[in-house]
Amino acid sequence: MGQTADPSKTSPLVLTNPKGLFDPAPYGFSHVAQVAPGTRLIYLAGQGGENETGALQPDFRLQVRQAFQNIRTALESVGAGVGDVAKLTMLVVDHTEEKLRIIGPELDAAWNGGMKPTCTLIPVPRLALDGMLFEVEAVAVLRA
Repeated sequence: MGQTADPSKTSPLVLTNPKGLFDPAPYGFSHVAQVAPGTRLIYLAGQGGENETGALQPDFRLQVRQAFQNIRTALESVGAGVGDVAKLTMLVVDHTEEKLRIIGPELDAAWNGGMKPTCTLIPVPRLALDGMLFEVEAVAVLRA
């Protein structure tokens, strides 16, 4: 049996890492997200490294940190938290292994060291705004 998030019967979301697949924990994601029937799905638009005034830091790490904070803020606005996130999609301008080594610890800090949701990272040549280096969108699950 693989690694599983808190399997509490009250949670509408169960994250698992089945036996027979590599351990994705060091890379900051889970393989499977199961969503219970009768749940409410919350879709968050892609969040970049903009602060509340729309300003972007030029530093990749600071943009990643701010983007995850923006995800947390959006989740909190609907009564959700990072533990309710089933799926992340990350877009990285000119992705490198070095950037991956930055994203992992920032994701771990944003998730307070908890089990990470399923995730796809997509390298891209650019994003919507000049200077934007990172964007992340999320799908969360709450009881209906």
